[in-house]
Order: sequence, then C-alpha cells, then structure tokens
Amino acid sequence: MQVPQLLVLFGSQTGTAQDEAERLGREARRRRLGCRVQALDSYSVANLIREPLVIFVCATTGQGDPPDNMKNFWRFIFRKSLPSTSLCQMDFAVLGLGDSSYANLPSKFIFQFLQEVPSIGAEELNLASSAPQTPPSELQPFLAPVVTNQRVTGPQHFQDVRLMEFDITESNISFAAGDVVLILPSNSEAHTKQFCQLLCLDPNQFFTLKPREPGVPYPPGLPQHCTVWHLVSQYLDIASVPRRSFFELLACLSPHALEREKLLEFSSARGQEELWEYCNRPRRTILEVLCDFPHTAGAIPPDYLLDLIPRIRPRAFSIASSLLAHPRRLQILVAVVKYQTRLKEPRRGLCSSWLASLTPGQAGPVRVPLWVRPGSLVFPKTPGTPIIMVGPGTGVAPFRAAIQERVAHGQMGNVLFFGCRQRDQDFYWQTEWQELEQRGCLTLVTAFSREQAQKVYVQHRLRELGPLVWELLDGQGAYFYLAGNAKYMPTDVSEALTAIFQEEGRLSTTDAAAYLARLQQTLRFQTETWA
Repeated sequence: MQVPQLLVLFGSQTGTAQDEAERLGREARRRRLGCRVQALDSYSVANLIREPLVIFVCATTGQGDPPDNMKNFWRFIFRKSLPSTSLCQMDFAVLGLGDSSYANLPSKFIFQFLQEVPSIGAEELNLASSAPQTPPSELQPFLAPVVTNQRVTGPQHFQDVRLMEFDITESNISFAAGDVVLILPSNSEAHTKQFCQLLCLDPNQFFTLKPREPGVPYPPGLPQHCTVWHLVSQYLDIASVPRRSFFELLACLSPHALEREKLLEFSSARGQEELWEYCNRPRRTILEVLCDFPHTAGAIPPDYLLDLIPRIRPRAFSIASSLLAHPRRLQILVAVVKYQTRLKEPRRGLCSSWLASLTPGQAGPVRVPLWVRPGSLVFPKTPGTPIIMVGPGTGVAPFRAAIQERVAHGQMGNVLFFGCRQRDQDFYWQTEWQELEQRGCLTLVTAFSREQAQKVYVQHRLRELGPLVWELLDGQGAYFYLAGNAKYMPTDVSEALTAIFQEEGRLSTTDAAAYLARLQQTLRFQTETWA
C-alpha cells in the first residue's frame, strides 16, 4: 500500500510558524505519513500542481504583513494569469498564527468621516418617524410625544415608579390587552460627552460606513449620514456590562503594555474569576471600564466601535391602558431601576432612568421611539368568561389594560389580587379600582405586606379566598393570570393554587398538580414574569 505524502509549507518571521510546521511534520511521521517541511519561498511553487495534500502554516508580521520567507509565494499565488483551476486536485488546510498585540482583527466596517456637513434634513438623522405610513417596527419606530410623566409612588417610598403616557395619534399603532410596547432608550448627555472625550472623538463629525466585505448589511437603525453624537447617544450601549469578548478585542487594540497585560488576563480562561469580581458582580459598565483603561480607550480606532460595543437594545413594557378607555394614548408603568453595589456610583437602568428624566411640556415636544408587539398574555374573547388576575407591584400593569377593555365590552367577571407594601405609598390606581368596585365591574383583593407585623402577600389572600377561586376555575371555567417579579412569587402562587385544589376540590397531591398542568396546557393559566 502506498504511503500518503504530506507537504507542510510555512511562512515564518520569528520562528513560531516554523516551530509549528516542524511539530506537524513530527506528528505526521509518527502516524507513518511521508512528510516534507519547507519554507514557502524555498519550495518551487510550480510543483504544487502535483501535490495531493498540503498544510500551509503562516504567521503575520508587522501590522498583518506576510513574512519575508513567503512574499514571493504570495505574489505568485495572486497572479492574474494563474488559471483558477490550477490547484483543484490538491487537498489543503491553512493554519494561521497571529499576535494578540496586533490591531488587525479586521473591523466589520470602515468609518469614512465627511469633511463637509451633508446637505440633508435633520429628520434623516433619526430613522424613527412621527407619521409612519405602516405600523411602526424596530427598523421604523414611531416618535411618540410624551404627554405625562407622573410619579405614582409616595415620597417616602423606596422606589420611584412612573405612570407615563404617550400620544400615538397618526401612528398606525393598535393594540389589545396583553400587548407590550418596545422602547428604544438613549444614553445620557453626560455619558455621551464623557465617552467622546475619552476616545478623542468629535461629537459633531459626520461619517458614513463602508463594509469591508461585500454583502454585509448596513447596521440597522443607523442613518446613512450620521454624527458621532447620534452614534454614541442612540446606538452604542456604553451603559451595558461588557462581555469577555470585549476585553479580548480591547487587548488587541491596546498600545499600553500594562493595560494590555491586564486586559489579556481578564480575557484568559484563568482570569475569569477576577473578571467576575471586577466587572460582573459590581455591574461595571463599558464606559467605566474604558475610564479604567484610559490609554487604551484613547487609542481605539473608530473602525472598531461597532465590533467592540453592542447596539442598544429596546426594552419591553406591558401596556397599561386600553384604546377603548384612552383613545390615541398608550400608558405604561415604569419602575426606575436604581441600586447600589460596591462601586461609588449607584447602578441605574438605562431605559427607566432615561424615561424618568423626560419632562414633557418644555421647549418643544419630547419624543420617544417606540413600537408595539403581541405579548404573552391572551385574554378570552368569549363573553361571560371570568378572569382571575394576580398582579403585585408593577405586575398589575397588563391587568389594568385588560380590565379597561373588558369593562368597555360589558364583561363583569373580573377578580384582581393586588399586592404592594403600603396602601398610602404604592397602591397604583387605587381610586380607579375602587370606582370599578362600586360599579360592580371588579372584585378587588388587596395585600399590603408592610402594614402589620406578619407580612401578607397575594398568595396568602388566594388561600383565604380558596372557595371563590375554586368555584371560578372549576365551576365557571375562569382563566387565571399572573404577572410580576419572577424571583419567588410565581412559585408561591402556584403552591397556593395547588393547595386550594386539594382543600376545595378534594384532589390528591398528584391530581392537584395534574389539574394545574391542564390549566397551563389549555392556556387557562398564563404568566408574564421578569427578573
């Protein structure tokens, strides 16, 4: 049997690729393969047409240039006169060796800065529209004017929660109870300025993007002629916590030895515990990391911004109103995210903090890019079908939309279990619920957890009203809905339901669990929870 012949050709400047090629040669011979190892320029390239199996081992030098001992080969292989079928009989593999200190991971786009301000209207700087021809989407959001931005928690309450109302006149937006609105936030003015200063960017400079490879689509949501300010404030998520890949690319771009060494450590397998302590545990942002590595930040080529920093993603909010009750309006309940870590500055939610900062009625309209999509909650269309809703805290938002919609259609079997800390601090829409109670449109059950020594939650109220819950579910075919924080409450409510099935329905533990499973399978038990 003929011994297979392998050829290993290397292009090496400092010896690394040669060492790797010779190692491959030893491995091949150990496996009883005939193998030759040669530098590319010492091999007669015309003989390649007779080689059945070749491995090319190539390193880069300088700023991604071919090594000296393969430059002749490189020129030969790119000759236009070379027939395209010259090497069709050859099986080959390429092993490329790079250097993590090179800034040649090629970027996806090239920034082409414009010397003159393009003659375009201001509206082209934002792809959102104030009067769309089709229903708004992520690629074409609607710029909705903010009508109301009202704090609905008391001054002594630990959390700032806002009721926000948007004008959606002429937006082509329609929605039903259970739908959600997607909102595209912006970075703060202060953070945008800080980022531009740190990276030595002119915020007023216009640019356009050129893909390095054919077929690469233009970044969605960016105008063709864009300012650096628009890119940083409305596109780059500089307030997000960076991933490991961020540190890998940043290390490649760093010209500073000490900073590069630390970045390489963070991006290595052995450095993951330290990276977690530095970045993930305290929720350190991309902007804060760049501030910690100023020499590296100041040397980042603009071409790499879109590779380095992810795009700002839209945030979803349950719609808290019905078009039947509030025509041409869309309302949401926003809990402003703010918490402390070991870092000096408190951590803030990008979207909720941005929304809370908006003040309608000042100079000119304040607009928010948004669009609507179906949510996970679907309410019964059959008249007379009762619904049980469990919505502690801001989880009550989608149920306000459902109640408004059902009341407008004359559907009366609405039971709401609402929980909060104190009735005078975070009892959202108290007056509205009580008026509906007086009209016989709503059965309201409340749980105020901090108003007595023993904490009382919605699951306790469910157990107290077990006979009513069982009669509605088993006797009247009611639908059961749950919305709110995903930490403990969903499990506690499910356990309360299972106990009700056992106590009121006289079901065994196994049968009670099966009953709950059937409700879920038939969409008579639906949840919408978030972390």
